[in-house]
Amino acid sequence: MTLALLAAVCAPVAQAAPRQTPSGQPVPRYVALKFDKVYARAGPGEDHKLLWVYHAKGLPVQVIAENTEWRRICDPEGGVAWVHRRLTSGENNVMRAKPERLALHKHPRAEAEIIAYLAPRSIAQLPKGCEKGWCKVKAGGVSGWAPASELWGVSDAIQCKLGRPVASRKR
Repeated sequence: MTLALLAAVCAPVAQAAPRQTPSGQPVPRYVALKFDKVYARAGPGEDHKLLWVYHAKGLPVQVIAENTEWRRICDPEGGVAWVHRRLTSGENNVMRAKPERLALHKHPRAEAEIIAYLAPRSIAQLPKGCEKGWCKVKAGGVSGWAPASELWGVSDAIQCKLGRPVASRKR
């Protein structure tokens, strides 16, 4: 009984405090690329090696670290790079990263009527977030519900394997 009481009293202290970031925003979090041409670098600064160039306005990326001017991001293919903060927006987008099309339902249930399909590698807006494992997305003027597990850009976990070498590539 004493051990249980001690654990209950100490539990709030054991929880990790939210990490303070230069932007005041949580890390990890999702943002979108703001332009059709975004330079990805090996480190936080224009003096660092250019790794590749993204050519995908609206691409959802996950911020996994930051300083005052630069964001370390993870992309849907697992690439990790640094981009300047002015090249990202707070848009809440998701991507169908799997090679199969994804059914969008009229209601957040698997048995609900299918109203459209999201093509592979398509980007969709996520206007209101997700609830109970389903996300309401909007693409091409159509809104529908999709399982959260089928979309890249909603998981709270860091999506990239850190510490692995990154090869130069064009996106």
